[in-house]
Amino acid sequence: MALVLASSLCGALVTHAYDLPAVNLGVTSFLDGGPPAGPGFYFTEYGQYYTSHQLNDAHGKSMGLPGADLDVGVSLSQFIYQSDQKVFLDGKWGMDVIVPVVSAHISFDAPIPLRANGTGLGDVVVGPFIQWDPIMGKNGPLFMHRIELQCITPTGKYDRNYAINPGSGYFSFNPYWSGTLFVTPKFTVSTRVHYLWNDSTTDPNIPGATKLQAGQAVHLNFAMDYELIEKHLRAGANLYYLKQFTDSHVYGVNTADRRERVLGVGPGAIYSFNQNNHLFLNAYFEPVADNRPEGMRFVLRYVHHF
Repeated sequence: MALVLASSLCGALVTHAYDLPAVNLGVTSFLDGGPPAGPGFYFTEYGQYYTSHQLNDAHGKSMGLPGADLDVGVSLSQFIYQSDQKVFLDGKWGMDVIVPVVSAHISFDAPIPLRANGTGLGDVVVGPFIQWDPIMGKNGPLFMHRIELQCITPTGKYDRNYAINPGSGYFSFNPYWSGTLFVTPKFTVSTRVHYLWNDSTTDPNIPGATKLQAGQAVHLNFAMDYELIEKHLRAGANLYYLKQFTDSHVYGVNTADRRERVLGVGPGAIYSFNQNNHLFLNAYFEPVADNRPEGMRFVLRYVHHF
């Protein structure tokens, strides 16, 4: 989760768009298909830093804003309860709550009227989920997976007079499926696939507009890792990809050239102190970005099982 950047970039209301809310782009990665220590309470703290010196148009080209410098820091506190009660096809129910705090800064080498709305609470994420027990083989787990009906609630700090806000100002439905395949006991492949639907807002930060509904999108995380130190250290590669597949509605009509797309790739690692404590580090570099900033993302994540 990073930020919400206004559509009103330098008055280009139609051809350039930054409509979508902040979503999970690379925040989760290795062994994502299941909790590391079974049922119980989990607390996860994420620290994320995103930096960009280029704001792109609909064709993935720089908009040419002189000296663009965007920096976003995010703290995410996640609370998870995984039950031991089976409810559907032997899956066990659980609940996930994520509370973000976002701080953003943007500057230019020219008097461009884009401002950030400081530091504040982001949009709280709430999602019931069903986690299935791992499918076991003779040498350990083979596959584990989960579905979650995730909702992004409009609780974040938002003001239509600012280009960058900690919150989006509208509700989004963002369910996902995640799974981890143990190709061998040492080599795993994980993915998480989200669908994103956005409600409309009557308070968009587009001058003169009275209604905006961001388009629908899919986004996914993918990671593969290899165990280097048994039960302690895994390292590998990770990526995220987002593609908006329907037009946003501005002024009540479909608006062309507002669809967003981004790809981030990079290395990562996970260090397990023991079964109940894990530290993740992931880095991403964006070679593709349409109607979005193009930059770098770094994620530090600590997971504790009580």
